[in-house]
Amino acid sequence: MKARAWLITLLGAWVLTQPSLAFSQNINGKNLFIQRCAMCHGADIKGTGPLARKSNPATPDLTTAAFKKRLHDYPGVIVSSVILRPNGDLIPRTLRENGVKLAPHAWTVQDFRDLNQYMSDVISSSR
Repeated sequence: MKARAWLITLLGAWVLTQPSLAFSQNINGKNLFIQRCAMCHGADIKGTGPLARKSNPATPDLTTAAFKKRLHDYPGVIVSSVILRPNGDLIPRTLRENGVKLAPHAWTVQDFRDLNQYMSDVISSSR
């Protein structure tokens, strides 16, 4: 009986120390944003990164009410459409013109969701 109680205690402690799924996803979203987006959008998502004014048009502030609404109304669509760039080569051109090389990334649906959630969290906390 002592062994069973010890095992239950150990299992309970393990469960309590594991990050939640939402936390894990937010870490992925944060990592993706910092590695692939912050150079233009800045850590604050306000278009303050080192390349923000080097793109044409300049990098927008994503904390605006209009963008927040778009992100909420079309979760993942805004993020994936920008990343997959159906509207041109603004991002690759800006990176190329400024000598920034990003390794290719095999985007997954979960990556888009995580990035969307991370951005939503940052935007919500900035207002």
